[in-house]
Order: sequence, then C-alpha cells, then structure tokens
Amino acid sequence: MTKNSGINMMSATQKLFVPIFFLLATSATKANYFSPTVDPPKIIGRWDLTVMDGTKESPSWLEVTHSGYSTLVGRFVGAGGSARPISIVNFKDGKFNFSIPPQWEMGTNNIVVEGTLQDEKLTGTLTSANGKVYNFTGVRAPLLKRDKEVVFGDPVPLFNGKDLTGWHAQGTNNQWIAENGVLKSPKSGSNIMTDKTFDDFKLHVEFRYPPGSNSGVYLRGRYEVQIEDNKGMEPALDFVSAIYGFLMPSEIASKGAGEWETYDITLIGRMVTITMNGKTVINNQAIPGPTGGALNSKEGEPGPILFQGDHGPIEYRNITIAVPK
Repeated sequence: MTKNSGINMMSATQKLFVPIFFLLATSATKANYFSPTVDPPKIIGRWDLTVMDGTKESPSWLEVTHSGYSTLVGRFVGAGGSARPISIVNFKDGKFNFSIPPQWEMGTNNIVVEGTLQDEKLTGTLTSANGKVYNFTGVRAPLLKRDKEVVFGDPVPLFNGKDLTGWHAQGTNNQWIAENGVLKSPKSGSNIMTDKTFDDFKLHVEFRYPPGSNSGVYLRGRYEVQIEDNKGMEPALDFVSAIYGFLMPSEIASKGAGEWETYDITLIGRMVTITMNGKTVINNQAIPGPTGGALNSKEGEPGPILFQGDHGPIEYRNITIAVPK
C-alpha cells in the first residue's frame, strides 16, 4: 500500500512538472538571444569611445556581453581609472543606457551613459559624477588579428642616455631629465613619450622607483603595464606587471623599491607577453581595450611608448625596441 501510494504520488508530481518544465523551456527559448531564431543584440561587442569636452577628446571604452538568456552586462573604462563592471546594460530599439558608481571621479552621483546604435556607430551622452554632461561617439574595436607570423629585427635604442632626443613631454610641466644614462622623473609632473609611433614590437626597459612610488609603461600609448611598489604581495589587476585593470600577472616578480627591474614586453596585435626580471608573468593574452589614462582610443593605429610621470619619482634606462622586419 505504501509502495503503491508512492508510485501514484510520483506520477502526479511528474504530471504537474512536465507542463511547467515545457512552459519554462519555451519562455527561455523566446528570451534566449542566442537561439537559432533570434539574433543577438547588435550592441554586443567591444567599442572604442571618444568623449568630447568642448574641443578636447578623451578616450573611453565599452564592452557589452550577455549573461544568461536575456541580460546584457559589460565593462567600462573612462578617461582614468580601471575597467569597472556594469551590472545591466539596457538595450531596446537601437537605444541603450547603463549607470555605474563613481571610481576616481570627483562627485558622488552615478555615472550615466545613454546612447543610440545606428549604422554600426554609437552616439550619446555621458553624465559624470559631478553632473556635467559630455557627448561621445563610438566605433567597434578592431580585432587586431595578424594573419601571419611576425618576425622581429634587431633591437635599437630608444634613449641615447644623454638627452631627451626622440622624446617629448605630454604636458607643459616637463620634469624629465637625462643623467648618466638614466631617464629620470625626480618628481610628479608630465608623462613622456617617444616621438615615433609603433605597431607590433618587442620592448626592453629597465626601471627603478623609491618606496611607495608608481609609474607605468603605456604600449602604443593605450595599454598600461603597471609599475608599483608591490613586492611580497599577491597578484592583482592594479599591481606591478599587470595590464592595468584587465590582465593579472601570474606572480609578483618584483625585486622591490630601490632595485633595478626589467620588463621584456612583446605586443602583436592585442596579444601581449610580459616577462619581469626573467619570469614570464603574462603569456600571450589578449588586451581587451585601452586602459585608463590612454592617449586615445584609436586602437587600429600605431602609437608611442609612453612612461607615466604624474604618480611619483621614477627612473628608466636601457630602453630598446625591436620591430617587425
């Protein structure tokens, strides 16, 4: 009797469960952006943004991806700071919007981004944490894939060790000096960059910083390889040898403040390999987009090698680069 009752009870449960299951499955299929009958939203992907402040252009970046059947999420990089998550991106009839809390911006309001996707271009407004409204435009980020193996030539010096020939400051407050083979920034001031621009390359650079200081090597002027006093710490997205906010090193290979350290960096398209003090800490990983503080968001173009000089004292030496033959 007990056995038969159990069978009857299971049968009734199954009868109830089956239509509910198919109802949920049908609803999921209708909502699923990636079902065979529904095209994914056209906003999905990575976008290089340009934010306008009068005539001044500032780079920015947006990535939109799907989460589950019908929710869009993403990441955003502003003119400064690191990539920050977007919990929901609303998109309907070609219009989109999202909001994120402030990071390093002045102000307490959420940053609100609203725009339109038309003809594979984004246009819209960004309302900052202090309430100021900026216009922006956006284009799809290029894939930067290479269709053949890149073969590099011999390295050549980028710094002659005697003066700033081949380099120029980003701003008017140029504190950089050349002294005894060392390119020095004795105090916070301007960033400095090469006069020449580069596409794919192998870069060698040695650097030294005092305790607590901070700098960065910007690849093509867009992707920052972080320099910070992090010896003995666990790796993080904003620690030494990270692609700031995007790629975390496998270990902290730093010798520490006051010691000369080395970066050997290979960049081919988006693919980057970083060796610090002889240890490969990032191995052939794709850089998603420009990091905070980038010169611009024109990822398809060559760019300079840029050293950050606005975060504290820093020294560089033995700077060489090899480009494709």
